Amino acid sequence: MIIDRLALILTIVGALNWGSIGLFKFDIVAWLCGGQGSMFARIIYTIVAIAGVWCISLLFRARESFESIE
Repeated sequence: MIIDRLALILTIVGALNWGSIGLFKFDIVAWLCGGQGSMFARIIYTIVAIAGVWCISLLFRARESFESIE
């Protein structure tokens, strides 16, 4: 499903951003958008958060489809 792949890509982007914050104290999204408080940065943070919540469903759907194969 295309929305699953999109959510996974956005979650990976968020993980890479958090990694850069943890390792280098550098927020890539804030740097690209003009600061953490900018509206565009907040929209990106929200979209990545929604993608992360969507990816939780991937855990349960993968298990259900695996069980149906057996």
